[in-house]
Amino acid sequence: MTEPGNARVLYVIVCGAGPATDVGRLVELAQQRAWDVLVIATPAALGFIDVSRLEAQTGRPVRSQYRTPGEPRSPRADAIIVAPATYNTINKWAAGTSDTYALGILAEAPGLKIPTVVLPFVNSALAGRRAFHRSVDELQNEGVRVLLGDDEFQPHPPGTGGERIEAFPWPLALSEAERMLA
Repeated sequence: MTEPGNARVLYVIVCGAGPATDVGRLVELAQQRAWDVLVIATPAALGFIDVSRLEAQTGRPVRSQYRTPGEPRSPRADAIIVAPATYNTINKWAAGTSDTYALGILAEAPGLKIPTVVLPFVNSALAGRRAFHRSVDELQNEGVRVLLGDDEFQPHPPGTGGERIEAFPWPLALSEAERMLA
């Protein structure tokens, strides 16, 4: 584990999709590259992740709600990775919705010029929707890097997501975040 406060800060925003169960893999990769990692979970992600294990791994609380008055602020992110990013989170974020702590962080990120990488996990039926295409375009127009397409994330046929969890490309998201900072 990288000691908090001694490295670049990476926010990992995790959404409620199958690969979320393995988000610790991304945390470990980032820590090996000297990142101080904070995990932020959408409400749906809480049912997928092992909060205690992630807190032990990062040395920080997993955040899913806004802090209360008097509670210390988290350090500012140098980069953000949203993975696995769901159809719902991508569309709400692009529309400007900020009804959860995770979406509040994401709503501010483009305006704060924080390099942000999105690694979706959506099926081909959802990825084929015009609403999804508009949302991806909107985020990309604001400087968000969405890893969707050839040599990146390829949507899977409906009902086959469970078969794709092990191959989820966590290292791709981290490499892209580092490239954006260079």
